[in-house]
Amino acid sequence: MRLLDEAFQEDPVSSWVFPDPAHRRETHRHLMRAFLEISLAEGRVDLAEDGTATALWVDVPAEPEEAEEDGPAQLRAAVDPGNERVELIGRLTAGVHPHGRAHTYLLLIAVAPDRQGRGVGAALVAPVLERCDREGLPAYLEASSARSSLLYERLGFAHLGEPLRLPGGPLMYPMWREPRG
Repeated sequence: MRLLDEAFQEDPVSSWVFPDPAHRRETHRHLMRAFLEISLAEGRVDLAEDGTATALWVDVPAEPEEAEEDGPAQLRAAVDPGNERVELIGRLTAGVHPHGRAHTYLLLIAVAPDRQGRGVGAALVAPVLERCDREGLPAYLEASSARSSLLYERLGFAHLGEPLRLPGGPLMYPMWREPRG
């Protein structure tokens, strides 16, 4: 949990969701815990051997089941009930998330701040992308910055449509990777 929280404290999207730094330090970990629980229930969590990076993956079926509950509203209620941006980010990303084809969704990848930019994240993601290639399964993510989208391009992801514009905030970059064969 601490790794997820620390890696995203200064992230542009996390800073938009929780604009007050003191509130972010107190509350952000609850959002990371919710994402971890989703990944454990619906996908997988990978951790680098040395503990400096983790990747949260969700397996998305071609035709997702109809949710009985409003996921973004539930997320807001569980994480920060007074913060409408927690719910809004869920609605906005769901609105651009591709459907109609099973895929693996890289929900988050966190690398310890002192290890970022050293290939740790790419090494952690590589085995899952190799599995995607073997199984003919595409992968999807939303990059939280133009800088991180460059890393994903090197891993074979391509931009999917226009960037997602957070109201009064940063851009997010939906990206798709076809399996390599």
